[in-house]
Amino acid sequence: MSDATVTPTEINLHSKSRLLVITFSDGQRFELPCEYLRVHSPAAEVQARDIPEGGKEQVNIDRIEPQGSYAIRIIFDDGHDTGIYSWETLYDLGANREANWQTYLDRLAAAGQSRSEGDERPRRLKVLYFAYLASKLRKESEEVEVPADVDDVQSLLAWLRRRKGELGYLLADDNVRITVNRQFSEPFTRLDDGDEVAIVPVSPNPPAPPKKH
Repeated sequence: MSDATVTPTEINLHSKSRLLVITFSDGQRFELPCEYLRVHSPAAEVQARDIPEGGKEQVNIDRIEPQGSYAIRIIFDDGHDTGIYSWETLYDLGANREANWQTYLDRLAAAGQSRSEGDERPRRLKVLYFAYLASKLRKESEEVEVPADVDDVQSLLAWLRRRKGELGYLLADDNVRITVNRQFSEPFTRLDDGDEVAIVPVSPNPPAPPKKH
C-alpha cells in the first residue's frame, strides 16, 4: 500500500458467506474470504510453515477485535486467534488477492494438500419459485442437488439458467431477487446443504423472451 494513511471506513463480516468486506478511505473495496484470510494469517506460526495450511475451506470468523487504531485481531472458528492484521496487511491482501490465491493453490497442490478437510457431502437445496415464475416453470418448488462449483447465489442462478434452457432468461440477475433462508441475499451469499432459496420476480410481468437470430 503506497499511502500509509489509507484506513478502513467500513468493515463488515458476512458470516453466512464467510466473507469479510472492507472499504478503505481511498474508495477501494475488497471482499476477502475467511479461508483466504486464515491461510494468509500474519501470525508467526503460520508464516513460518514450509507447507501451507490446508483443510480451511469451511473456516469462518468468530469475532473481530480492534487493536488500537492500526489493526484488528481476527478470531477464527478453528481456534486460530493470533493473527494481527494491520490496515496495510489487509489492503495488500485485497489488492493482491488473485495472485496470492493462485500462489497458495500452487503451493497446496505441490505439497499434496487439499482445501477440504475431507469428502464433502452433496449440496442439496430447496428452490421456491414465486409469481409468474411458478406458472412459467410449471412448479412452485423443487429439490436440487447442485455441483460442487455452485456455492453461492450468483453461481446458482447461472446454473439454473442453463438448466431451464429456453426459459432461463426468466432468471436473469436483473429480473429476480433472491432470499436464502428467508433473508435477502447478495450475489456472493454462500449456499450450504439444506438451504431454502426463494426466487422472487422484481416485476409483476414476465420479461419478453430474447430475440432469436
